[in-house]
Amino acid sequence: MEYTIFTEPQQGFTYDDQLAFAHAAERGGFDAFFRSDHYMRMGGGDALPGPTDAWTTLAGLARETSRIRLGTLVSSATHRHPAILAIQVAQVDAMSNGRVEFGLGPGWFEAEHRALGIPFPARRFGPFEEQLAIVTGLWSTPLGDTFSFRGEHYALEDAPALPKPVQERMPVIIGGSGPRRTPELAARFATEFNVGFRSEQDIATGFAGVRAACERIGRDPATMKFSVALPTIAGTDDGELARRAEAVGKTLADARNDIDIVGTPAEIAEKVERLRALGAERIHFQLMDLRDVEHVEFLGAEVLPLLPR
Repeated sequence: MEYTIFTEPQQGFTYDDQLAFAHAAERGGFDAFFRSDHYMRMGGGDALPGPTDAWTTLAGLARETSRIRLGTLVSSATHRHPAILAIQVAQVDAMSNGRVEFGLGPGWFEAEHRALGIPFPARRFGPFEEQLAIVTGLWSTPLGDTFSFRGEHYALEDAPALPKPVQERMPVIIGGSGPRRTPELAARFATEFNVGFRSEQDIATGFAGVRAACERIGRDPATMKFSVALPTIAGTDDGELARRAEAVGKTLADARNDIDIVGTPAEIAEKVERLRALGAERIHFQLMDLRDVEHVEFLGAEVLPLLPR
């Protein structure tokens, strides 16, 4: 089992906030630090200090951390041209000495696209599939060869397919809950399939769909890492839990549902054990308040020792 810290910096947090969180995660024994890839706050409220770019942030963290893995959950295929994205991610992988994990999704936040003038295609899975083919194709092209691609949305002609990532196989994360297209793409391109913000029953259904998709194309499902990403609130008692829930706009009653990871260390250990029984091999703990570094420290010191490895 692996355990990561997953953040949403677009909700009002700086690079320095993210750096403090990443350092706390590294000290605390977590396996990775992940962030979302958005340029606009969700849910209204004060927009300050403004957004930070995901891959610019991860480039900085690559030079200011030493052990922890770094990645996106997930980059939006609508935000960047795939050939440029392949270069950016490979460069950050080199800057981190091979610690990057690449999450990619079709994009969904239409208001963000309208606000920033980013085209939002009516059908997003076509461009998404082509981006996956291009990025992974560029990385896997043998040195000295070129890469060409012609699709409905993108065309590349004799691209040099450089630079290469440091890692021989860059981890590629695909997530979602769609019953057909998402499992098919995960089976073809992903090293990790993630289900986010869903009940345990939905998680089991999502995992089963991807296992079946792997089998249909002759891929061993055991070669896929299965993970969940769930909002997390941890504390010693209900008072501490309520304070942390209020800081992210929830009541404790709201947070105690059939999705979130909420409770004392013992309660969280029970939830993680249920997720492991469903097939989860990695838990992404989503923490929304990046000013609460003590939350990361509490998880590392009081929760991680209770969890299976």
